[in-house]
Amino acid sequence: MGFQARQLFVNLPVSDLEASVNFFTALGFEFNPQYTNDNATCMIINENTFAMLLTNKFFKTFVSKEIVDTSGHTEVILAFSATSRAEVDELVHKALDAGGQKYNDPVDHGFMYSWSFEDIDGHLWEIVYMEENTAENA
Repeated sequence: MGFQARQLFVNLPVSDLEASVNFFTALGFEFNPQYTNDNATCMIINENTFAMLLTNKFFKTFVSKEIVDTSGHTEVILAFSATSRAEVDELVHKALDAGGQKYNDPVDHGFMYSWSFEDIDGHLWEIVYMEENTAENA
């Protein structure tokens, strides 16, 4: 058996930490106060997956490369699953209502349904619902 990740921490640079916290709170996410200060916060995606939102200045202390300008470039699409098609739509609508931007139209493959948005810093998020036994449906 190969390597098994125990937890995933995605680190994302943000221009305004408080605005980012407000945005993701509007989508229903919570934050770990133990890992929150003026420079960063830990957004809880699930019990094993977290997004560390770091101010641009603090993020820069971890890297020697330039931070991607999300207005014209994409480095990653962060995708996570939803429990239903309705939840996909609900989360995207919450993101749009909280100041995010629509990234594409919903995509319906029958057994799989997804929709994407940009957060207030231009990071791409895709919400995906897949019916059970998708391997049989593909």
